[in-house]
Amino acid sequence: MADLLVLYYSAGGAVRAMAELVAEGIERVPGAQARLRTVPRIAPVTRVAEPEVPASGAPYCEPKDLEECIGLALGSPTRFGNMAAPLKAFLDETGGLWLKGALAGKPACVFTSTGSLHGGQETTLVSMMLPLLHHGMLIVGLPYTLAELNATRSGGTPYGPSHFAGVADDLALTEAERALCVAQGRRLAEIALKLAR
Repeated sequence: MADLLVLYYSAGGAVRAMAELVAEGIERVPGAQARLRTVPRIAPVTRVAEPEVPASGAPYCEPKDLEECIGLALGSPTRFGNMAAPLKAFLDETGGLWLKGALAGKPACVFTSTGSLHGGQETTLVSMMLPLLHHGMLIVGLPYTLAELNATRSGGTPYGPSHFAGVADDLALTEAERALCVAQGRRLAEIALKLAR
């Protein structure tokens, strides 16, 4: 079985739910399995001490997770049209992998959740692509051949799955948003397996 890393940061739970759906899509592809990982919260002044293993949910990501996997799905809530600081802080520490070219040629995709419908979904997705492109990764989006992408009235972009969670983070993922998350995971796994041959 080939591992694909689903790395996310989730503050209110929506991005975690999306990550689980992306992982479901990955695991629908024979020969592929998802490795769910998250990153710890950080404080504005100093890094918050966190236990090595979270009490529940996905373990914290380590650089070796990126190196060992054949593809990456990266998820974050939107923060002023950008990825959240905890995920950015983790990516900022991957210079050693960049020096080795450890991620070059691997496929990657991105996904996000916002508190407002026009809260920067697409800019967040693009901001998440930038460090991946610097690592030499191959970006995998969502094609308009997916019916849900043409029909969604909530989240969903060709750049990657998105979700409109509402200001109180209380709106469940729509059927179209769920389908696009699963489709993204499946597409990533299929491409990763072809490239790994």
